[in-house]
Amino acid sequence: MPRTILIGAPIDSGQRRPGCLMGPAAFRVAGLAHAIRELGHGVEDWGDLTLPPLGPATCANPAVHSLAETIGWTQTLTDKVDDALSAGAMPIILGGDHSLALGSVAGAAAFAARQDRPLFLLWLDAHTDFHTPLTTTSGNLHGTPVAYIAGRDGFDPFPAFPAPIPGDRICLYGIRSVDPAEHAALLNHDIAINDMRVLDEQGVVAPLRSFLEKVRRMGGMLHVSLDVDFLDPAIAPAVGTTVPGGTTFREAHLVMELLHESSLVTSLDLVELNPFLDDRGMTARLMVDLVGSLMGKKVFDRPTRAK
Repeated sequence: MPRTILIGAPIDSGQRRPGCLMGPAAFRVAGLAHAIRELGHGVEDWGDLTLPPLGPATCANPAVHSLAETIGWTQTLTDKVDDALSAGAMPIILGGDHSLALGSVAGAAAFAARQDRPLFLLWLDAHTDFHTPLTTTSGNLHGTPVAYIAGRDGFDPFPAFPAPIPGDRICLYGIRSVDPAEHAALLNHDIAINDMRVLDEQGVVAPLRSFLEKVRRMGGMLHVSLDVDFLDPAIAPAVGTTVPGGTTFREAHLVMELLHESSLVTSLDLVELNPFLDDRGMTARLMVDLVGSLMGKKVFDRPTRAK
C-alpha cells in the first residue's frame, strides 16, 4: 500500500476572498488522515507550511496583488513536494487556493525530471487557469498555474519552472468557465480540454481513460489537481468561485475510482476549500470521501480491467 504525506498549504494570496487558509484544518477535522489510514495506507502529516522571508517582487501588470507572497509559497511548496516524493511517498497538498499548484506541480516536475520520467497533469477544475501575471485582469494568481506549468512567458518574477509540461501531457477536465484571453492562448497549445460539453456528449469515462492510457503507455507520473469548483455547487458550496453545472456526486466518485484503478497517481492537490462558505462541513466531508475513492474505497469490488 502506498504511503501518503499530508502537506498543509494555508494559502490565501492567490485570490481576494479570505478563508482558504482555513482549508488544511478543515480537511483534518473532516477526518482525511483517518479515511486514508482506514484503507490500509500509511499516513504522515508534515503539518502546515509557513512563508519564508520575502524578497522584492514587481510585475508590469498593476492588477496583480500578493506577488511576493505567492512566489514565497511557490518556492516552499516546490521543495516540500519534491522532498515527499523523494521519500517514496505520495504527497497530498491541502489547500489553500489554487495558486499552490504553482509550487506543488513544480516540485513534482523537479522529481520526475531526476527520475527521467514524464510528468502528466490532470486538472479537475471549472477553470482553465491559463492566464499569466501579464494577462490576468483580476490580478488573482490562482488563475495562472497551468500557464506556468506549460511554460508560457510572463512569469519572470517566479523561479523558472523545473521542466515545463508539454501540452499533450496536460488534461483539463470539467471546464466550464474560460476567459477570452485564456481561450485565445489555449488555441496555440496542444492541451486536451474536456469541458462539460465533452463530458455531456462522451460521458466522464472515455476522455479520462484515453488520457490515463497515454500516461501508462509513456511510463509517466501523474499529478492530479482537484479544485472544489470541479464539483457542482449544489453539493460543494464551500468555494469562492462557484460555477453552475459541475460534476455530480456520482460522476466525481467515478472519476476517483478510475484514477485508483489506474494506479498512476503520484501526487494530489486539494484546493479552494473555503470553510467559511461551507454548510456544516458538507464540502470538506465530500472532498475527504473523494480522496477515499481515489485511495481505493468502493461500494462493491469488481475485477480489475485488463491492462
